[in-house]
Amino acid sequence: MRRVVITGLGAVSSVGNNVKDSWENVKQGKSGIDRITLFDPTNFPVQIAGEVKDFSLDNYNVDHKLGRKLSRFAKFLLGASIEAVTDAGFEKDDIKNQNAGIITGIGIGLSDGVEAGYKKYLDPNAGVNRLPPLTAPLSLNNEAPAAVSMYYGIQGPSWTISTACASGSDALGLAADMIRLGRMDVCIAGGTDANITGFNIGCYQVLQALTSSFNDNPKAASRPFDKNRNGFVMGEGSAILILEELEHAKKRGAKIYAELAGFGSSSDAYHITAPLTDGAGGALAMKRAFEDAGMKPEEIQYYNAHGTSTIANDTAETQMLKNVFGDHAYKLHISSTKSETGHMVGAAGAIEALFCVKAIEEGFVPPTANLDEPDLEHGCDLDYTPKTGVKAQVKAAASCSLGFGGHNACVIIKKYEE
Repeated sequence: MRRVVITGLGAVSSVGNNVKDSWENVKQGKSGIDRITLFDPTNFPVQIAGEVKDFSLDNYNVDHKLGRKLSRFAKFLLGASIEAVTDAGFEKDDIKNQNAGIITGIGIGLSDGVEAGYKKYLDPNAGVNRLPPLTAPLSLNNEAPAAVSMYYGIQGPSWTISTACASGSDALGLAADMIRLGRMDVCIAGGTDANITGFNIGCYQVLQALTSSFNDNPKAASRPFDKNRNGFVMGEGSAILILEELEHAKKRGAKIYAELAGFGSSSDAYHITAPLTDGAGGALAMKRAFEDAGMKPEEIQYYNAHGTSTIANDTAETQMLKNVFGDHAYKLHISSTKSETGHMVGAAGAIEALFCVKAIEEGFVPPTANLDEPDLEHGCDLDYTPKTGVKAQVKAAASCSLGFGGHNACVIIKKYEE
């Protein structure tokens, strides 16, 4: 089987507009969550989110006219892709000549363009004839990878995967499989979402999925596995990993960060929003990932948790880990970096995989910020790395994403060795 390695990284998040800043802030447990500024949240029960700040495609030397024609989530994806492609050592005019493609996870995709269009359409003083001309293309989830394809001139597959919160992880898994099959040598893979709009926040607050108890203390709002958690915090941004066939990477002398060793996916077939209470669906995805990697659970030192800061998720995920790892679950370093970034939905699995790569590279496990008192009542009794990160030898890491609709995905990343 062709081996798949990671040769480039890119990120745009609430804690940083590049990989370096995002990782450094996550290492220090610094939260990017604050009061919403993208719309006026005064009359909303939920007034906080993990917004990307001070982002501009001008900083990536993208033509200003192009940037004006893209939705917010497409801008994030293009920015993260440019960083990752550059990090991988490709010139802009070179990657289009590779056997390359783009696979992007988008979880919600209710973009700013969609909301702006509806507002015009429903405005009695505007109506259908005043709709912004680009409303249709800006409403398409595939607009984001299409923008990357056109920017680089890549004529390989350009696909969008939408499996809710598992989208980013599924994109990485499909990309790895395409490289293994020989259909690609290089893939720009990851996820993006920009869901901090009035309509989207409203949808999730009436679902009672978001926390509304920390409007006056946003930095403390995302608290996975903590006794006083009561909902997740919406985040936005993008993360990209350049996946590459090993011999292709070696031939061009690329830096190899790590190897994407395994991928597994599953469906709960249970409930539209709630996971199986025993975590059996996620456990199946993990077991399939280990089989794919030819590895045993006890070979993992670090697990980056889905860890949404909801009772249903954190309880089921903890039980999932106990089911898969057995006694080794109590020896694992575990953390949820959503405590810093918020829940980036379609980009969540991708940025959490990226943090696994950095944990392996630097021998450092980032913390679960805001974890003051583990929720022992619901069985959350593992080592979630509360408050501060720890130095640790990480040879292999795993990350699971568990999405609405019962979509589960797991990626296993290990230190590259010949």
